[in-house]
Amino acid sequence: MKLAAIDIGTNSIHMIIVEATSGRSFNIVEREKEMVKLGVGVFASNYISDRAFKLGIETISRYVQLANRLGVDEIITAATSAIREARNGEDFLNEVLTQTGISPRIISGKEEARLIFLAVRNSIALEEDKALVLDIGGGSTEAVVGDRSKIYESDSMPLGVLRLLDMFEGKGSVGAEGRGVLEAHIRFVGEKIFEKINKIGFERVIGTSGTIRTMGEAAHIAAGGEPLRSVNSEVVQLEEINKLTKKLLKMDLKERAEVEEVSDKRADAIHLGGVLLVQLLQMAGVKEITLCDASLREGMILDYVERHPQEFTTFPEQKNLRHRKAAHLVYKYGSDWQENRHVANLALQLFDQTQELHGYGNFEREILEFAALLHDLGQFISFKQYHKNSRFIIEQTDPRGFTDEEMLLIGHLVRYHCKAKPTTKHKKFKKLSKCHRRIIKLLSGILRIAVALNKTKNQRVEQISCQISEEKLEITVSGEENLEVEIWDARRNCEVLAEVLNCQVEIQKKFACLSTD
Repeated sequence: MKLAAIDIGTNSIHMIIVEATSGRSFNIVEREKEMVKLGVGVFASNYISDRAFKLGIETISRYVQLANRLGVDEIITAATSAIREARNGEDFLNEVLTQTGISPRIISGKEEARLIFLAVRNSIALEEDKALVLDIGGGSTEAVVGDRSKIYESDSMPLGVLRLLDMFEGKGSVGAEGRGVLEAHIRFVGEKIFEKINKIGFERVIGTSGTIRTMGEAAHIAAGGEPLRSVNSEVVQLEEINKLTKKLLKMDLKERAEVEEVSDKRADAIHLGGVLLVQLLQMAGVKEITLCDASLREGMILDYVERHPQEFTTFPEQKNLRHRKAAHLVYKYGSDWQENRHVANLALQLFDQTQELHGYGNFEREILEFAALLHDLGQFISFKQYHKNSRFIIEQTDPRGFTDEEMLLIGHLVRYHCKAKPTTKHKKFKKLSKCHRRIIKLLSGILRIAVALNKTKNQRVEQISCQISEEKLEITVSGEENLEVEIWDARRNCEVLAEVLNCQVEIQKKFACLSTD
């Protein structure tokens, strides 16, 4: 299954696209990052600026388009500190929904911490040792203590690099007095949390997020080390980080941007991030930190996989996004993919062999196919009125891969594959256009017969052959086993097709010719 996770952070908006399987296994196939800085000014004004608002929407829209092109099955989104606190945060999320069709979830600081820990635990072997995981973001810092099987404490502190930048109202150098004020503020905010953390105890500190990784890499190089090929599991000394931080505090914006491993976009607040990291490590009472390249977005993927195990049941590889979407829905709601694939095959045989009568093409053929694949999802809710339940599920389903028109028609078609015939006495059907109503009548007539021809669920009907005359459609079915039940049920369900084609429909079994030799 191909998943995308979009992390709408205070500093940066990230996306990863992965090929995920059951368990904790996934391969990252694409990474995207844009330092939108939604949080600049938010913690002073409580508003996302017009510039950041516009760039954020453009970035997420671009990510969704890329995910669609790469055939992603599900897009998971999470918004953090800046969106939580900005007065126009809800307006931003509404605009994301309008522009992209996805609805990001605002997560709490504690949930953010939990997801980050899931990612770290999957990236670095923790064994039985407890680890303190720190993640410095734009608006908050998450702290979690846990081991490979349990989280003992998780919390979020209102300490982030952009929040600190708003406090100092400038990007220039910071003197001794300014550093003292900053350090005192950090210790005041983090004191109670670190009392709990230190009481629990831990064997090492692991740091993730762009700020910590940047400080770690830059400090490593400043100490004479070679550029790191991968930061994951690399250990950096507090002393080296402190030395670099002192240098950064004396520099102006332009000078900080020229420091190796510090990008232009991170130079405005990296010195404040350095002070924050040093203070956190000192409060933890450690002399080194292990770097980790996994973070919130990887945790979002792992959380999704753990919460939706049924979607990762092994089933045959599907040829495209639409078929993968259908297959995942079938498995999610406990239907039988092979049975429904068989029904779809019978329905398409009928559609193709009666095309001269109905005149429909590939668009309607695909509507029929996907409705056949999904026709019995509603049994997950209740067998009673499952055809209506199936439509309800489809109406609530993320339509990625399908147009609104296709989802509308598929929903109506699964509703009318059995029981009552399509009629304008039904409000939802009456609202359809005349063109759509005829499509549903014709395709539901075909689907009713296809479903009936698999009445025993044993896939006994192997082939369908249609003979068309001026006033009659003869449907001959063949199979090696007894087809009496299937033919009986199909004859009971041929009325709708007969009405829309305005001809008599007869269904019979093909009898093998006996040799006279």
